[in-house]
Amino acid sequence: MSKRVLTTRTLTTESGAPVADNQHSASAGIGGPLLLQDQHLLEKLARFNRERIPERVVHARGSGAYGYFEVTDDVTGFTYADFLSTVGKRTEVFLRFSTVADSLGGADAVRDPRGFAVKFYTEEGNYDLVGNNTPVFFIKDPIKFPDFIHSQKRDPFTGRQEPDNVWDFWAHSPEATHQVTWLMGDRGIPASYRHMNGYGSHTYQWTNADGEAFFVKYHFKTNQGVRSLSSEQAAEIAGKDPNSHQTDLLQAIERGVNPSWTLYVQIMPAAEAADYRFNPFDLTKVWPHKDYPLQRVGRLVLDRNPDNVFAEVEQAAFSPNNFVPGIGPSPDKMLQGRLFAYADAHRYRLGVNHTLLAVNAPKATSAQNYGRDGFMAVNGQGRGAKNYEPNSYDGPVETGRPLSAPLAVTGHTGTHEAPLHTKDDDFFQAGELYRLMSADEKSRLIANIAGGLSQVSRDDVIEKNLAHFHAADPEYGRRVEEAVRALRED
Repeated sequence: MSKRVLTTRTLTTESGAPVADNQHSASAGIGGPLLLQDQHLLEKLARFNRERIPERVVHARGSGAYGYFEVTDDVTGFTYADFLSTVGKRTEVFLRFSTVADSLGGADAVRDPRGFAVKFYTEEGNYDLVGNNTPVFFIKDPIKFPDFIHSQKRDPFTGRQEPDNVWDFWAHSPEATHQVTWLMGDRGIPASYRHMNGYGSHTYQWTNADGEAFFVKYHFKTNQGVRSLSSEQAAEIAGKDPNSHQTDLLQAIERGVNPSWTLYVQIMPAAEAADYRFNPFDLTKVWPHKDYPLQRVGRLVLDRNPDNVFAEVEQAAFSPNNFVPGIGPSPDKMLQGRLFAYADAHRYRLGVNHTLLAVNAPKATSAQNYGRDGFMAVNGQGRGAKNYEPNSYDGPVETGRPLSAPLAVTGHTGTHEAPLHTKDDDFFQAGELYRLMSADEKSRLIANIAGGLSQVSRDDVIEKNLAHFHAADPEYGRRVEEAVRALRED
């Protein structure tokens, strides 16, 4: 029986030349200064200096995995999206989880919303659904987003998150009361990425084959059950393993314990939006299930870890303007702003050709367009075809068919507040959420809010925030006020 011969691969430079010595730099004699001609040393150091790209301003710390989405229920009456067209049809997906406010080096187990971004590699192109683990958000207009994030990130002078900044912004943004109640409640710190729900959060539009338009909200319900951490548990876990959520996700999939979520949607006929009792495109509000019940669509399963976290998680680029036929935007102002902002962030971080990276490129089809050149352009981009349209050389052509139904517009241009509906206010749903909580849940919520608000240095900022909680529910406001007073008197 012949022995198996093991072959050793040769280490090379990036140009393919063999490396003679990877342990010692070239020097001018023994113990002398190093030589500029040591191409291997210079190449290694230069590449090392450039290994990192600018981190995301928000959602910097993330984890991700591949899997599939399988349709379990017929929704063809509401959308003609091909990947939702047949019960049993499977589409490959990539899902990126993230925290929002902290940097790439932050801990996983912190009180912060979680990003829940799904890339569907459909046969009609990639569809990106970018959401969070909460069904609402802090603001309803994108012009406030940079200010909101600045208030939550590290202060430029102190270099740390400042309670004064956090609560001062919320004091001037009463619409944040609903999301603050979510964030400070029991679900504010998920036990893991597997044990939390995901939401599209925004309102989107579905269009069926007859051209009928519907507005939809997405709900991914975890099949592992919702589990969360208390503030004390989270502090202990974050200190022991800052990568706790990443570790949990990686190890679960490696063990074959594949996490899954059931996708439900709420569906509102487009004609009902104008007269609904509150603005259905307001990101700070949920649609009550008694008005628009959850309808099951399918199942999302994660079953494969990335081979390289940097290439596939850090460089994953999601943009909510990546729609497919049958799905489109709504007048949701925050969504409208993100249609530009997300794609622009990726062009800045990764370059204009980031869609050619493996994790971002279509898998079930191929991209056919006239984009050429730019940073990191690849050989064969366009394969010698013309880079203008129309042309006489059999280049790709438009379909003439919109991806979704048109949105009606009227009135004059200008900076307008959203049209008022009969039940539009910033506090009603926050109060409803509070009243749904058990006695213990309310106590933990009050303690979490008071713990942060009591650290604010200005009395007027505290009073403005207390007014929001009073407006949401008298008991809610009274208990927060008492708890803050007690902590400040200690």
